Amino acid sequence: MSDEVKEIFARRKGRKPPEASPAEGRKPAAPESGPAAAAESGRTAGAEGRSASGGRPAEGRGGNGGGARGGNGGGAGRGSGAAPPAPAALAAKVRTLAPSMTRSMQRVAEAVASDPAACAALTVTGLAELTGTSEATVVRTARLLGYPGYRDLRLALAGLAAHQQSGRAPSVTADIAVDDPLPDVVAKLAYDEQQTLADTAAGLDMVQLGAAVRALAGARRTDVYGVGASGLVAQDLTQKLLRIGLIAQAHSDPHLAVTNAVQLRAKDVAIAITHSGSTGDVIEPLRVAFDHGATTIAITGRPDGPVSQYADHVLTTSTARESELRPAAMSSRTSQLLVVDCLFIGVAQRTYESAAPALSASYEALAHRHRSGGPSR
Repeated sequence: MSDEVKEIFARRKGRKPPEASPAEGRKPAAPESGPAAAAESGRTAGAEGRSASGGRPAEGRGGNGGGARGGNGGGAGRGSGAAPPAPAALAAKVRTLAPSMTRSMQRVAEAVASDPAACAALTVTGLAELTGTSEATVVRTARLLGYPGYRDLRLALAGLAAHQQSGRAPSVTADIAVDDPLPDVVAKLAYDEQQTLADTAAGLDMVQLGAAVRALAGARRTDVYGVGASGLVAQDLTQKLLRIGLIAQAHSDPHLAVTNAVQLRAKDVAIAITHSGSTGDVIEPLRVAFDHGATTIAITGRPDGPVSQYADHVLTTSTARESELRPAAMSSRTSQLLVVDCLFIGVAQRTYESAAPALSASYEALAHRHRSGGPSR
């Protein structure tokens, strides 16, 4: 066991007894609070809440993705039908979901991420004692990370430990400091960007991505909502879709977003881009589009955030650590652009017969502007 985990264990010596388990008279979800727990209960009530507020009936669409309509994952198999993450994707999953976990679940996640080999050797009771939590919290953390139970998480931890011992380069963990020389800044940024892209790729749900691609390829019209840095990503996606002959528009003004969302119908698509998953100016138009029958997609770093309540399909992004000189918008934009590019390429492949001539025509229309002589007359 590593010194770090031993230190954690030593700090727990004087702690209070672990939390009571559900069998001891406590409801499973009662001790937890915050986005992860809220989403867990919100998924159950999502369909009833939308029906009571005048939304669409909830038949045939998912429920295990933060409020998507109906049964199991927005009609695309998200949730209980999905395979657990591969061991190599576990670290990425922890980094992505830890900010949305309760504090007790974060302690479990931090322990398995800091020393997977040592934690793989622990029983569920041992890990609960190590982290000062309960067996129920350990199991909930395993399930939030995408594993049916703790046994599956232990197997993934063993696989991750073997992967880490295979000679991979050590992580660059230092944040950028005010007095860092420029070469160090470049090296740290490059590493963080690479890690963010790798984490996003590892954690991206292929079933959800495929369903989103199919919806976009067949859409009559696509509206994309985003503000701030996410608004720039929204513009990038709509410009790409326009180049292959699809009707798409980006909205960063919340009033225009809502007034356009009310015009959407069953053959339309609405996409919300929000790293936090809780940006009201993005959630509101997505909710309106959802209620009017459009297929809805969320691109977010917080899959258990409020935005997922109104998303048929959720595409999860990852981010690097936030610091004083590196705000979340920098790394979130990188991961969002990767997801946007995956969507675009997928749609272009699916609509190649019409996309290829449209893309060629757009190149030809702009070609004269890239010549040294400037625009031709």
